[in-house]
Amino acid sequence: VGATAPELLQRAVVQHGAHVGIALDGDGDRLIMVDHLGRVLDGDELTYIIAGHRQRLGRLSGTVVGTQMSNLGLEIALRELGLSFQRAAVGDRYIMEMLNANGWTVGGESSGHIICLDLTSTGDGIISSLQVLEAMVQTGLPLAELAVGMTKFPQRLVNVRLQQRADVTRAPAVQKAVAEVEAILAAEGRVLLRPSGTEPLIRVMVEGRDERQVDELAHFIANAVREALDAPGGVAGRAA
Repeated sequence: VGATAPELLQRAVVQHGAHVGIALDGDGDRLIMVDHLGRVLDGDELTYIIAGHRQRLGRLSGTVVGTQMSNLGLEIALRELGLSFQRAAVGDRYIMEMLNANGWTVGGESSGHIICLDLTSTGDGIISSLQVLEAMVQTGLPLAELAVGMTKFPQRLVNVRLQQRADVTRAPAVQKAVAEVEAILAAEGRVLLRPSGTEPLIRVMVEGRDERQVDELAHFIANAVREALDAPGGVAGRAA
């Protein structure tokens, strides 16, 4: 059960005809919600709902903050509301740093770690869920309808495992592959290449409108990373 395993909650919401389901993680700082149709809304969609409702009430202070992993659909949806969006490094502490440095109040991660700094000093799943429930009550709209303005882009993450830690993201062949993919996606997608901070992995993320294309392009870059690792002077690795 919980934010990382919402399947039981999805079934229960539909079975009981509930308006909404709420799932937190073990320490209660992350939030995932389920609409009346049994569909999961992640942290990007909930951040969109909270920011949009605060804008309507005139209670949003400054730019909304996400991370490098936040879905491009969130950025586009906020832009269509006339709201600015900036990306911090992956991790809620980096969101917090950016919010504090600029006097902004709302930020969130796809995982459901949402921060409302005008109400609390840290991520709190209960506080975040209350903001979404407030939006539902005050607008009279179901959760599914509040999220309609945001369309999530397909996102593919491929991990390339290393024998030992190494950063080959700046290798010429890898940079060339990234440039080719970015040219294909143009303004309709993103590429993110980064070493894991906790494991011997290079994480390859590609995002775009077409799911099949996104999958192919992510593997194309991952193969370039593997080849760079196996090249003379590289570090042998394999895809996870």
